[in-house]
Amino acid sequence: MEGRAVNKYVSQSAKKIKPLLDQIRGKKVEQVLNKLHFMPQKAARITENVLHSAVSNILNKDDGGDINPEELVIKLAFVNKGPTGRNSLRIRPRAMGRAYFIRKHSCHLTIEVSLEKNEKDNIGKKE
Repeated sequence: MEGRAVNKYVSQSAKKIKPLLDQIRGKKVEQVLNKLHFMPQKAARITENVLHSAVSNILNKDDGGDINPEELVIKLAFVNKGPTGRNSLRIRPRAMGRAYFIRKHSCHLTIEVSLEKNEKDNIGKKE
């Protein structure tokens, strides 16, 4: 059983969030939430909110009453590039009278959690 949460159009570049996701992938949810809460980065706050949402999604499913939140593991955590915002058309002056657009990067963050025992049971089994 899996729970998934997606946060779209996060106003931070994917390059800044990816190293944080590499640290938490495959770890227990309880440990990760403790780490993220005390990290100073903006990416940590965003990831913490998405992780809380993924945990609540798995607990609110039909079979969610049987799940112990301490057994949950982060199965998937990835970030995709979103649109580069140019809707405000802010311009930065450059040399020789040129003008460059100010690029506001965004991304889409996806986190999927599942039960720990399901991960161990599926390793090495052939169907």
